[in-house]
Amino acid sequence: MSTEILVTTGPESSGKTTLAHQLSNYWKQPLVPEASRDYLEGRESYQQQDLLEIAKQQHRQEQLALSHYPQRIICDTDLLVIMIWSEVKYGCCDSWIVNTFENSIKQRTSTRYYFLCDFNIPWEADQLRENPHNRNELFDLYLQKLKEYELDHSVVKGEPKERLQQALNYSNSQ
Repeated sequence: MSTEILVTTGPESSGKTTLAHQLSNYWKQPLVPEASRDYLEGRESYQQQDLLEIAKQQHRQEQLALSHYPQRIICDTDLLVIMIWSEVKYGCCDSWIVNTFENSIKQRTSTRYYFLCDFNIPWEADQLRENPHNRNELFDLYLQKLKEYELDHSVVKGEPKERLQQALNYSNSQ
């Protein structure tokens, strides 16, 4: 039996966390939270090596959820977000992150599906967000990576209830 991993992804302030919580609550399935929030909370700044530690924490949380819940987990982001974040901010990404991501998408014991959250919602500033003016460019990078890796995905748009319904419609069609 294959585990279904549903991942919300996309640029900052695009509704990933909201949709992840909605899906987790709807199906009563575990949510793997975004590791960067806890890691960066209260820090003045961060360096590229911090992204490697965030990636390791994100991956550990996902692996832990997979070991306890073999049918379905919901991930509020995954290593794809950290790859793109690193490439945009630093021009490159640590090989551990890339290799671990590529290995995770090849797992035969699980299937991954990505809900790419459209950026056309109001920006909500907070101390951890950095890119209010280029969300359209970031969205295009996410779409490009999803296609490059041939990952199953759909774009979710609109208000939170509409996005949830779009995600549920996908799941019901499988």
